[in-house]
Amino acid sequence: MNQKLKEKILESLSAVLPITGIVLLLSILLVPIELGTMVMFIMGALLLVVGMGFFQLGAEMSMTPLGEGIGVQISKTRHIPLIFIIGFSMGVIITISEPDLQVLASQVPSIPNLTLILTVAVGVGIFLAVAILRILFQISLSTILILLYTALIGVSFLVSRDFLAVAFDSGGVTTGPMTVPFIMAMGVGLASVRGDKNASSDSFGLVALSSVGPILAVLLLGMFFTTGETAYSAATVADVSTTRDVIKEFLFNMPPYVREVLISLIPVAVVFLFFQMFTHRYPQRQVKRVIVGFSYTYIGLVLFLCGVNVGFAPVGSLLGNEIASESWRWLLVPIGMLIGYYIVKAEPAIQVLNRQVESVTNGSVSAKAMNRCMSLGVSASVGLSILRVLTGLPIHWILIPGYVIAMVLSRFVPKMFVGIAFDSGGVASGPMTTTFLLPLSIGACNAVGGNLMTDAFGVVALVALTPLIAIQLMGVLYQYRLKTTEKDVVQEMDILSSMDVIFEFEEGDEDDGNA
Repeated sequence: MNQKLKEKILESLSAVLPITGIVLLLSILLVPIELGTMVMFIMGALLLVVGMGFFQLGAEMSMTPLGEGIGVQISKTRHIPLIFIIGFSMGVIITISEPDLQVLASQVPSIPNLTLILTVAVGVGIFLAVAILRILFQISLSTILILLYTALIGVSFLVSRDFLAVAFDSGGVTTGPMTVPFIMAMGVGLASVRGDKNASSDSFGLVALSSVGPILAVLLLGMFFTTGETAYSAATVADVSTTRDVIKEFLFNMPPYVREVLISLIPVAVVFLFFQMFTHRYPQRQVKRVIVGFSYTYIGLVLFLCGVNVGFAPVGSLLGNEIASESWRWLLVPIGMLIGYYIVKAEPAIQVLNRQVESVTNGSVSAKAMNRCMSLGVSASVGLSILRVLTGLPIHWILIPGYVIAMVLSRFVPKMFVGIAFDSGGVASGPMTTTFLLPLSIGACNAVGGNLMTDAFGVVALVALTPLIAIQLMGVLYQYRLKTTEKDVVQEMDILSSMDVIFEFEEGDEDDGNA
């Protein structure tokens, strides 16, 4: 086995094991699960581990160099209309290829899937172009985000309450395993050409602005469409009795993901071919490496999505339904928080972001510290989501204070942490959120008889919100430590300077005495 691939699979194993352990523990202590269902879950976990390993290596080999290359080429031109067209086109292509968006679109009633997908894609395209121009012209990310989120909150009061949660969820699902590696690398490529002191901090923020676009676009769409009865079909646990039945179940369910991921990757592969034809940026060896990377990405996403949807989602829905049906349903809140803490580690795009942050900051912000902050943020958001399901708390009551806090913090933390924090919000809400946490919320909502559109949906939006605050608080701590260190260095220099003066004075006295 490829040594690099082995390393990635072992990383994935360490990320997925805690979730598997939590579910196994719950099945023993609280919610007895049939043996066949548990075997399906474990098989799904195995596919998830292998799939994530392939995906991470594939993204590193293909999506990252492609995005960075396009970013560098864009930086070499000052033709604003051309920059906008390229940014818009790439945003639309990448978004249409995002598998998570297909999942969300199929759940929204009264709006044709294609209409919702194109609306979201146009929103991402416009705001990715805006994000590129922001980097090139060095416009403050904090100022733009404050203006945009103020507009979002204002428009949200004009949209049907049934549509609100889905609109904010759309911002999270568009920044998934396909888009994040590409967009993050594009930001690095754009900033690398500048070479000024703010280049590294400005390389972040593309994901953040790309997440705002679909929310605003879908909110505007919501003014003209009304939601009807929810057409959600809860994931059911396959009835298996032998190991052969388990294998058949996964093989039978794999073809849709084979087609879905192929359709997702074709537009990106076409972009790479045209880019290489016109720029000849990559040598032949690099071209072969990118092609192999696309193959790894394809295999990884197929295995990942099949494992999660066939093995994880049904168990998530089952756990939510069973626990919420009991008199001790409030125990679901800390359980959800525990699952949220560990589930973010299993998001493929999170690992891509964390490694890139560690690289750009030269290790001053470690991947381990990023993981810890992201886990705490997502844990809090899942707890709030479950609380909403059990109480029917309006999502406005959480979103507005949360975004206000995030906006205020953005004026006090280092610029780099603003971009990292808002990128992290979009990245955290990936496939694991939509295929395990959302079914968990929906199962609980069905059990308590809540409104699916207003109570269960919104978990993706909240998962995307809390890392904004958690990462910026880490930035405040980082800034405090930096100032403390600088103060200590200054004090040490003053002491050394005083000692030098004393030493020179004593030497002068000795010279006078000798004279």
